[in-house]
Amino acid sequence: MTAIEAPFTARHVRKPWGYELIWAETDRYVGKTMHIERGHQLSFQYHERKDETICLLSGLLDLLVETPDGQRSVFRLTPGHSYRIGPRVRHRLIAIETCDVIEASSPELDDIVRLEDRYGRAGTQGERASRPGRPVKVN
Repeated sequence: MTAIEAPFTARHVRKPWGYELIWAETDRYVGKTMHIERGHQLSFQYHERKDETICLLSGLLDLLVETPDGQRSVFRLTPGHSYRIGPRVRHRLIAIETCDVIEASSPELDDIVRLEDRYGRAGTQGERASRPGRPVKVN
């Protein structure tokens, strides 16, 4: 017989671009909502292992994706658009309007390599600020 679990209290994580609301977290997956204020952007980053899919709930978002050979593409997402970001795919989310983005991912929340960061920080768990051209790996 399986035990009944208590309701999960979503975790609110402040970010310089807005906040994350982590509403599901298990050893197999994570579900979160990212609220990104207009004109702000996430780091240009990639993940060694983390596999994620984002879906824009509201607002207008540019998704910058870089191919392994360095070519960059920008996709304009409107509500309802989704995109899978596999491991090692370099990417950045840019809020054209204030956005709410839902993300479903594998559980490696700290698996971040930041290549550029406009806020002079490199995350939330004892990480160093990144400098352009010098990646900071977060484990």
